[in-house]
Amino acid sequence: MLELTEWLFLVLMITQFIFGNLGNGFLALVSGSSWFKSKRISLSDFIITNLALSRIILLWIIFIDGVLLVLFSNVRDSGVLIQLTDIFWTFGNHLSISLITCLGVLYCLKIASFSHPLFLWLKWRVSRVVVWMLLGTLLLSFACTISLINEFKLYFAFSGIDSTENMTEYFRKKRHEYDLMHVLGTLWNLPPMTVSLITYFLLLLSLRRHTRQMQQNSIGSRDKSSEAHRRAIGIIFSFFLLFLLYLVSFLIFSLGRFVPQSKMSVMIGEVITMFYLVGHSFVFILGNKKLKQAFLAMLLCKSGPLQPGST
Repeated sequence: MLELTEWLFLVLMITQFIFGNLGNGFLALVSGSSWFKSKRISLSDFIITNLALSRIILLWIIFIDGVLLVLFSNVRDSGVLIQLTDIFWTFGNHLSISLITCLGVLYCLKIASFSHPLFLWLKWRVSRVVVWMLLGTLLLSFACTISLINEFKLYFAFSGIDSTENMTEYFRKKRHEYDLMHVLGTLWNLPPMTVSLITYFLLLLSLRRHTRQMQQNSIGSRDKSSEAHRRAIGIIFSFFLLFLLYLVSFLIFSLGRFVPQSKMSVMIGEVITMFYLVGHSFVFILGNKKLKQAFLAMLLCKSGPLQPGST
């Protein structure tokens, strides 16, 4: 018989799972519509489409893991299933965060205005720079996933130990080494997060300079360039806020690995993580003019072709 907290957990998971698939599915459909029609797609739409698809995969991973946690905990704790979950989650999670970074760099190079030679060089080659970043992102995601081999070796080491009284301390040591290595694996996300932080501050600085120029020339601060700055900043800043929430959930989940009876911490962590994946998709929709128009048209049941999103 399920407890009240488990029922509440399942209701929250199912609700967020539905909204997450709808939101990210809408993003993928609208952003990728030109790809299906004309076999051509802008770089920003390409990134948003793949970002939405990666998050749909992450939503399915968390949802399946949550259901197994409540209803089939013995099956979930089996070694093979844990490893498969870790592989798909690690690759998809790192790819999702890196795609956000690539999108932030694209927005920054297209919108921000600086006279520094290096920035101008990057701005003139923005498409090439972002394409190379996407390739690097894919390679880093694979490298991050391959690094799990050491974790799996440790897992097999302590899972094969006979937990007699003489081996109990050794078993605990190996288990803690495995959990610590799992937590340290998040350091792979540090490079893309650092780049995202840099692009955010560059956009803020560019907006500040642009606003001052408009004020000196007695021009209103609501011009197209200022609006583009604000939309890009809003998307990146919301990502940081939601990602901080995600880090909190990961901290809760990670601490649960080092204490007994960690089921509650895992449930809390998974609910918050799913909220991060769901929330940012709707931030994208509301922060993008064409996506917002298509979303409102869908809600109002208006007919008409879907338009690809842009900044």
